Amino acid sequence: MKNNTKKEVFSWIKSILFAAIIVFVCRYFIFVPSIVVGQSMMPNLQDGNRIIVSKLSKIERFDEIVFHAPDADEDYVKRVIGLPGDKVEMKNDVLYINGKAYNEPYLKQYKSALPPMQKLTGDFSLQDPPTNAKVVPKGYLFVLGDNRKISKDSRIFGFVPEKSVVGKVKIRFWPLNEIDYFK
Repeated sequence: MKNNTKKEVFSWIKSILFAAIIVFVCRYFIFVPSIVVGQSMMPNLQDGNRIIVSKLSKIERFDEIVFHAPDADEDYVKRVIGLPGDKVEMKNDVLYINGKAYNEPYLKQYKSALPPMQKLTGDFSLQDPPTNAKVVPKGYLFVLGDNRKISKDSRIFGFVPEKSVVGKVKIRFWPLNEIDYFK
């Protein structure tokens, strides 16, 4: 009887250790859960949303990413607007990247609520402080929050080092009625 109990305990210990190793590897190298804090990504991501962040996905323009904040001891969620080598500017509430105008459909709700002739995003270019650059430098990203009126983003703290990126937002899993998969 003692021998069977030892085998059973050893079996449980092996299973728990194996599961812990899998969780560690997945969390450290593949994906990590995160919580959206604040309103800077509304209406697309709200305060308190639980998300899964992929550490393996390639970061592309307009992706929502999580990164270590350059000006605080926390992580931010923002949208990638400029990649290395891009020239980014905003004129009359229209985003221009490398001279080409881009539609930002994720801002539709905010823009439609504005009074006539009012802008959601003030005019800026990379040559303005704090970036003071002609293009996004190699190894950096230019990010903006979707809630442009209150977002603390690259217009405030400058470029985001690619090495500080945790990963790309892939899934919102909480609240359950808002489960969503991001490209």
